[in-house]
Amino acid sequence: MNIRSLTRGDGVVIGAAVLLFIASFLDLYTISGTGYSVGRNAWDSFGQGIGTFMAGVIGGALIVVNRSLPQPRKVAGLDLGTVGAAFTVMTAWTLLWTLLDLGDVDAGSGLILGFVASLVLAGAAIAGPLVPALQSPLVPAPKPPAPQPYGAQSQAGYGYPGAQPQPQPYGGQPQPQPPYGQQPPTQQAAPAPDFSPFWFAVPVPRPLFGEDGSPTPIAELAPGTWYLAVEQRGAQLVAQTQDGRRGVLQDTSGIQRG
Repeated sequence: MNIRSLTRGDGVVIGAAVLLFIASFLDLYTISGTGYSVGRNAWDSFGQGIGTFMAGVIGGALIVVNRSLPQPRKVAGLDLGTVGAAFTVMTAWTLLWTLLDLGDVDAGSGLILGFVASLVLAGAAIAGPLVPALQSPLVPAPKPPAPQPYGAQSQAGYGYPGAQPQPQPYGGQPQPQPPYGQQPPTQQAAPAPDFSPFWFAVPVPRPLFGEDGSPTPIAELAPGTWYLAVEQRGAQLVAQTQDGRRGVLQDTSGIQRG
């Protein structure tokens, strides 16, 4: 599971599910006109505790788990996120009619808080994939290393774009100095390559395929993590993961350069 793949919408789902769980332990009803609690919470009735409040909590958990998995999972052909969203809507619908049909008692703090939490939970479950503001990463991606000042020594290590081996004189012998008064011979600089390594992050999980053209992915790039692009092949990139594996990223649309 990769928590960096969670969005702000998922964060709202988590918060609302926690509030809904807390509300299940609070009093649902008060005696009309007195404000005194009846002393009954959702867990005094198995159908209300499990069938209503926990159904919403479980629905929120399914949404978050489905988002954090490398590949979406399905149950009986249905996406886990879709099943979770249906659970949250059912909880909000049930609590709404419970509020409208109280009879001789008034709504307690548990019922009111539970209804508000269920509304937020269902709204985030439905609007999360649709509203751009809720699609931003919940955990900010780490910033790429800052470039070093001109003339500073580049440090060896994973992912440093400028870490190129310096050419050494053949045999380690110093270059001969020209005679006094003569200009040293001018060396022709090698042409700069068209591609320079850079850091990037993907907007959604994307597979990384082997450089041998195998159709089976060797890894999956997750949002919120910086990867190093080491080569470009047409519209595709050769990327290196943090554990040193290299592969071809075929879908480069929407990537964020560091």
